Amino acid sequence: MFRLDTTAAFALESRRRVLRAGFLGLGGLSLASLLQLETQAKEAGRSSLKRAKSVILYFAHGGPSHLETYDMKPEASTEIRGPFSPISTNVSGIDVCEYLPKHAQIADRFSLIRSCTHEEADHFAGHRRFLSGFGKLKPGFGYESYYPQVGAVANRLLESGQRGLPAAVAINGVVVNGPDYAAGVSEGFWSGMYRVPIVNGGLRDTHLSVEAARMNDRVSLRTSLDRFRRDVDRAGTMSVMDEFSRRALEVVMSGAAQKAFDLSQEDAKTRELYGPGEGQEALTARRLVEAGVRFVTFCSRGNGPNSNAHNWDDHAVNWDLPTAMHARLPAYDHVVTTLINDLYERGLDQDVLLIVTGEFGRTPRLEYKDGKVGRDHWPSAMSILISGGGMPMGQVIGSTDAIGARPSSRPLDPHDILATIYHFLGIDPHLHLPDPSGRPVALTHGTAIRELF
Repeated sequence: MFRLDTTAAFALESRRRVLRAGFLGLGGLSLASLLQLETQAKEAGRSSLKRAKSVILYFAHGGPSHLETYDMKPEASTEIRGPFSPISTNVSGIDVCEYLPKHAQIADRFSLIRSCTHEEADHFAGHRRFLSGFGKLKPGFGYESYYPQVGAVANRLLESGQRGLPAAVAINGVVVNGPDYAAGVSEGFWSGMYRVPIVNGGLRDTHLSVEAARMNDRVSLRTSLDRFRRDVDRAGTMSVMDEFSRRALEVVMSGAAQKAFDLSQEDAKTRELYGPGEGQEALTARRLVEAGVRFVTFCSRGNGPNSNAHNWDDHAVNWDLPTAMHARLPAYDHVVTTLINDLYERGLDQDVLLIVTGEFGRTPRLEYKDGKVGRDHWPSAMSILISGGGMPMGQVIGSTDAIGARPSSRPLDPHDILATIYHFLGIDPHLHLPDPSGRPVALTHGTAIRELF
């Protein structure tokens, strides 16, 4: 038996579930096919890298309010500025919310983008727009992107730095429809083999194991790995060469995934430092990029004690925004800064880029409902935190107007954010790959952010 964690066999879902959702966990994704696509990527225009680069995406689904986090407006009216105050950081000119004191201590280790803007105010349209560059819906999928999202691009065009691990992994798909979705995983109009595998549950003390009896039965093991991806390919067939099948077995036997996911190999003090829940997922993300995975995403749930918030969708009709921020920001502050410090202290800050964001911001004007305060969806302005990547830190890129409604300088599109990520990873941002009709489509229409390079 090939499994990850105590509750699921490396997300080995039933064939019916896989085919319905297009979800390919590490057990469901044919490792043979994964190895084959890595070889194909060499012919798809991937840049040659001297040193492998990796990206961690910490995604706050729901749309975090920039006015309560990274772009506060203390001089605005009460209806605009909200209930919190800014505090100074260790970098002159950078202020953050008073409930982010750990951020304030290490502002020299991150930069803020305050001027990203787009037009998609629906959550999953915002996901599609921000994480693929395009907002188009894939017909028949409810919320999935028609265009490949950033994680799937990495999975198609990059190789992991260690044999036995995929190029891209999502930790805990918690946003919608159980484990079937996470930010940035959608393969769009590409084959399902490029979808980012989602590893769900049991990450606190997880380990990978393969029973010896099954390992000795190579035919049975090969069948268990490959049957979950048969007929998933959009063309209806996917031949797997014997060489790739042989290498797939070697990958399973290598133990690379076991080592990457086994948090018991971390010093107890480090595990305690990261803290429970998302802290352990952040630690897992760090271990994965350290092991050679090129793109890792995990989710900020936006919950906390004494709050019924379960994401960052802070409408007054949902819950009270000040209460939700009081509850979530201390843990969020801790997870973000602990991960940043760990990357720097391990010397990973040159080769790992951390991006902390949601799909959009919130309305400048507060809304009220039954004694609760909130803000509505607002894609016209949003803030993004980035750290590491060997990039200049301690800067603010762009600005918004006096009420945080729209960029007043250096407006940036999600295409520019994606171009920055691709450029960092060594992927040509303007690489063209064919859509189902054979028409060449560029990965982005943006430009890598010059202030970061």
